[in-house]
Amino acid sequence: MQGNFGLRHMIGVILLAALAPTPALAIDEALLPRNLSPWGMFVGADFVVKAVMIGLAIASLVTWTVWLAKTIELRRKSALALERTRALERNLKLAEAAERAGDAHDAVAQLVQSCAREAELSGGILDDGLQERVALRLERVEAAMSRQIARGTGVLATIGATAPFVGLFGTVWGIMNSFIGISESHTTSLAVVAPGIAEALLATALGLVAAIPAVVIYNHLVRGIANYRALLGDASAQLMLLVSRQRDHRDFRLARAAE
Repeated sequence: MQGNFGLRHMIGVILLAALAPTPALAIDEALLPRNLSPWGMFVGADFVVKAVMIGLAIASLVTWTVWLAKTIELRRKSALALERTRALERNLKLAEAAERAGDAHDAVAQLVQSCAREAELSGGILDDGLQERVALRLERVEAAMSRQIARGTGVLATIGATAPFVGLFGTVWGIMNSFIGISESHTTSLAVVAPGIAEALLATALGLVAAIPAVVIYNHLVRGIANYRALLGDASAQLMLLVSRQRDHRDFRLARAAE
């Protein structure tokens, strides 16, 4: 009887020891993060990972700011260029077109002013050289206006190209911290590995959030800028036709002479 009692007592002790929480589980409970939301992971991230996330958030903000500003600018300038180009299609003379353009600073107005200025400097001599000089001036104005409307879009290409790699850097750093945590705690429990992996994945996600819209918006703006350049090309063509018609009819007049 005493032997059976001792055996039962030993089995009970073994079961209690097996059911008792182990130190590893205690470590897990102590190290498990309480907040696994994106903000919680950001707060608990390493300084370098935080810097990466903040940089990617700023890049995303810049992307949407450039999109809003350039979209408004493109719509406004394209509508004005289309309106002035249609006005040039009417039976106008260069002097009348220059008078209507006045001192405006939009692209088509500057094309008209440059054309009238070259005609004035040529002294009313109607030859092939005048048309060549006018074409050269128009080409230079078109190039300047194209550079002006494209200003600011280069940053979108830079963000789209570099943001995934910046996020990848945050991923590598977070995984490295996870392995360091494993080494320091002498355990392979998920409580040590999971926080660093979560931070790494969050950095990757932010990199994609910054890069994908930047690429899409950049391509959209490039198409809009190409359409705007086409409008400027149409305006230049109309001015060349206007100069050619006046030369053929020998009724070329300068803006100042018309006054």
